[in-house]
Amino acid sequence: MMRSIRKTNTGPERTVRRLLRELGHRYKLYARDLPGSPDIVFRGKRAAIFVHGCFWHQHEGCPLAKRPSARPEYWLPKLARNKARDRKVLTSLQAQGWRVLTLWECQLGREATVKSRLKKFLRNTIE
Repeated sequence: MMRSIRKTNTGPERTVRRLLRELGHRYKLYARDLPGSPDIVFRGKRAAIFVHGCFWHQHEGCPLAKRPSARPEYWLPKLARNKARDRKVLTSLQAQGWRVLTLWECQLGREATVKSRLKKFLRNTIE
């Protein structure tokens, strides 16, 4: 089952990319030379967007981030490592002068809100 879970081009990522195209923005995907390989990158604006799955990155207070009951000895440390890595990547990118936006899978159902956040984030990177 784990083999079927994609690392790139996930449904939530495609949704965010569609919204960015509707807003008229061009971007690069998966900057492997940056910490954490951000999902979407605006190099000229030094802006990066991560689209996180609520389960894999344990979104606080989200029903999609429920803790697995099978094999907790494996899953709980793995999910904790994911969260720790996310914090480290965020601070590293910010230390390099990048602005970072994290969008969560559960937020993408409210496209108008996401579009508004994207507009605000990208407008603030230009100034």
